Amino acid sequence: MDFFAFLYPIEWVVAWIMYGSHTLFTMLGLASGPGTAWVLSIVALVIVIRIALIPLFFRQIKASRGMQMIQPELQAVQKKYKGKTDPASREAMTRETMELYRKHGTNPFASCMPLLLQSPIFFALFRVLNSLEPISNGTHSRDAIGPITQNVAGDIESSTLFGAQLSDVFLTTDSWVSRAVVIALIVAMSATTFLTQRQLTMKNMPPSALEGPMAQTQKMMLYLLPVVFAISGVNFPVGVLIYWTVTNLWSMGQQYYTIKRMPTPGSLAEKQLKERQARKAAEKAAARGEVVVVDAPEVEAPRGGQRVQPKRKSRQKPSSQVNPRPATAQSAPAGGDEADRATGEADDDTSKQKKK
Repeated sequence: MDFFAFLYPIEWVVAWIMYGSHTLFTMLGLASGPGTAWVLSIVALVIVIRIALIPLFFRQIKASRGMQMIQPELQAVQKKYKGKTDPASREAMTRETMELYRKHGTNPFASCMPLLLQSPIFFALFRVLNSLEPISNGTHSRDAIGPITQNVAGDIESSTLFGAQLSDVFLTTDSWVSRAVVIALIVAMSATTFLTQRQLTMKNMPPSALEGPMAQTQKMMLYLLPVVFAISGVNFPVGVLIYWTVTNLWSMGQQYYTIKRMPTPGSLAEKQLKERQARKAAEKAAARGEVVVVDAPEVEAPRGGQRVQPKRKSRQKPSSQVNPRPATAQSAPAGGDEADRATGEADDDTSKQKKK
């Protein structure tokens, strides 16, 4: 009894997608036998699967953001029950944690859903590629997998990428060319896995989500997953390595678009988005002829193009209408004091003569 019998329907779907893609590429002018068309059919398989998983991808993004946003509350719950190992405290901690998940509409497993759903497809492709040689030789338990008959299986197996057949495995092939291609694909697969995870964790997370036990686990997985893929990659056929590398490249592009357009609140990506929006708004305002002033003091421009001279308030000219004086006082010469003394002396002499 085959333990992986539940993968038969998925293998059938994978086989039909590859066969249909190959037919499309031959209609576009590629060779119908062994060649590039079968290599591109694996790329087409990635595109079809990832398009079908787009709704789940957005659910994954929403769940990941929810997990990031509730990190402070989760840390508060963990701090509340720190050091308490009795069953009642552990039950209360679990209950409060699940209540937080329910309140924010997320859970730690939702973010892994797309990867879990791709796993059966990954293993189904693995089994299809491993079955090519026995099907083409007539030694397989089945005569065909969907449209992949004996002749078609021979064409797929004979198709090469830089001299390595799609069914070649590092541990079983004797060709150094195939081993070199496999090593290059393993490096590409591990590097794209690392960059995809780093892109999601470092740029699209608020500072609060980069602290705590869960953040440490994510950082550990960031470096552990590429190592796991590098070690296990020696057991994968060339076609599977192509599939996984293209899947990572698709994920990087999809995440780049999502992070740029819909970043997580409080993350570095959100700050950069607001800066771009402010810059575009300023450019549009400048195109309309509007003057955009940012935190600048208002300065009134001088009128007529001339500088207005300051005036001292203490200097005021006397007016003829204010505090009028008699005509004699207004017409008095500057030496009026000496004239008054002379007049006084003359009056004194006159009075003395009268007394005599």
